[in-house]
Amino acid sequence: MSRTNRVYIIGAGFAGRAIAKDLAEKGVIGRVVAFLDDDDQKIGSRIDGIPVLGPISDVVELVGKTPADEALIAIPGATRDDIRRLYGILQQASFSKIRILPSVSQIIDDQAHFIQTRQIDPQDLLGRTPVNISLRRSLKYLRGKRVLITGAGGSIGSELARQLLSGGAERLYLLGHGENSIFEIDSELRLLQEEGVGERAQIVPVIGELSDRDYMRFLLKRLKADVVFHTAAYKHVPLMEENPVAAIANNVFGTIHLLEAAAEAAVQRLVFVSTDKAVSPVSVYGVSKLLAERIVLEWNRSSTASMVVRFGNVLASRGSILPLFSRQIAKGGPVTVTDPAATRFFMTIPEAVSLVLEASGVGTGGSLYVLDMGEPVNIRELADQLIRFYGYEPGTDIPIVYTGLRPGEKTTENLFGAGETGIPTDYERILAVRRPELDRTWLEGVIDRLRPVCFPDPGQPGIFRNRRHLRAVLHDAVPSLPVRENEPEY
Repeated sequence: MSRTNRVYIIGAGFAGRAIAKDLAEKGVIGRVVAFLDDDDQKIGSRIDGIPVLGPISDVVELVGKTPADEALIAIPGATRDDIRRLYGILQQASFSKIRILPSVSQIIDDQAHFIQTRQIDPQDLLGRTPVNISLRRSLKYLRGKRVLITGAGGSIGSELARQLLSGGAERLYLLGHGENSIFEIDSELRLLQEEGVGERAQIVPVIGELSDRDYMRFLLKRLKADVVFHTAAYKHVPLMEENPVAAIANNVFGTIHLLEAAAEAAVQRLVFVSTDKAVSPVSVYGVSKLLAERIVLEWNRSSTASMVVRFGNVLASRGSILPLFSRQIAKGGPVTVTDPAATRFFMTIPEAVSLVLEASGVGTGGSLYVLDMGEPVNIRELADQLIRFYGYEPGTDIPIVYTGLRPGEKTTENLFGAGETGIPTDYERILAVRRPELDRTWLEGVIDRLRPVCFPDPGQPGIFRNRRHLRAVLHDAVPSLPVRENEPEY
C-alpha cells in the first residue's frame, strides 16, 4: 500500500481510530479518506480531522464512482454475520483490497495497530462468531514467566506465540524442528514488537527434535522454562498412515522425552494440545495422540502440573481442507470432497488458541479439558460456501467430486470418548471432562512394546521400524484402530 492509496476505515470506534493514527504517523502507507460507521452520533462529525460517513450500507453512494484502493474493517467485536454483511457491501463498492483487524480477543487495552490487520479470507466469513476473551486477564498467570512452545512454527504454535506477546512473559522460547517455519514466526514476532504490539518479551528461537531424549533434557535444564505449551506433532492423517513409526516416535516418545525433561528441570506447568482424532481413533495419528493424552495425564504425578486441552479442526491450518479447497478453486476445480456425509468440528485458530490459554490458566494438573466446538460442519456445505466466497457457483463454475474416505479417516468425529462426560466450567466454551481412571500398568506395557519399534534394541533387532508389528501392537492396545491386510513390514 503506497502513500497515494485512499483508505476507508469501517468502524470509528477505538480500533478504527487507533489504526488511523498509526497510518498517519507512518506517513508512507496510505491516506485515510474517511471512517464509515452506522452510529448516528458519529455520522457527520470529524475524528482527528477525518470525516465520519454513514450508514455503511450506503457505501457505494458514499465512495462515489472512484472507489478507494482499500477498505479496512476495524470492528474487532463484529459477529460472523456482521462481517459477511460488510464484506458483501464492500465487494459491491469494488474496493481493490479489503483488510480486517483480528477479533477483540487479540486486542489488548484498546490498542490496535495496522500491522495486525490482514487481507480478509474465508475463515473470517465461515463458522460461528468467536468468543471474546480478555487476554490480559487470562494471561496474568504467565507474567514474568519463561514460556516454551513446542511446534512453534505450526498453525497453533505460531498463534500461541502471537497472543503470548501480550502476556507479559519474560521470555518466549520457540522450539521446532523446521528451521524455515521457526525463522518465519521469529521474524514476525520481532516485527510485531517493533510496531508496538505486545510487551517486550525476549524471543529465543530453538531448533531441535523431541525424539532426541538427551537433547530435550539438556535443553530444558538450560532454558529454565516455567510453562510449556506442547503443540508439536506429526498431524497429517494419510501421511502418518504411510509413516506410522515416525508418528509414534515423534508424537508418543517425543511427548515422553519432553515430560521427563520438564520434570527434571522443575517446569511448573505443561499444557498438551490434543485432537478429536484421539477419540475412538481409526488412524495411527489418532492413536498416537490418545496415548500421548494418557501419558500427560498420568505424568501429573510428577512435580510438573500437566493437563490436556482437546479440540477439533481449526480453519485455515496448514494441511487442512480450507487451503486445499482454495488451491483447487484457484485452478478451476474440481474441489474434492471425501464423502457427502462427512462432517468435522471447526473453530478459527485465534479462538482455539485463546481458549487454550484461558483453560491452561484456570486448569488443574491431571485434568482433561475439551473446547466446545458447537455443531459439526458438513464438508460439502463448507466447499459450497468457499466456492461462493471466490465468486463462483458450486457445481456450475467449479465442479465438486467425491473421492471416498482415505485410510485413517472417519465420516464423523467425536469430542468425547467412551466413559467421558463434559462438565461445564465458569468459562464459556471450556468443558472439564469426567473420565475413567487411567490404568498405569496397561500404559507402561504399551510403551514398552512400542519402544523397540521406534528405537534400536539389540535384543529385538527384528522389530525395529517394522510397520506391521507396530500396527499389531497398536491394534492390541486400541482395538478401534483397524488392522490392514496389506500393511508392509517396512
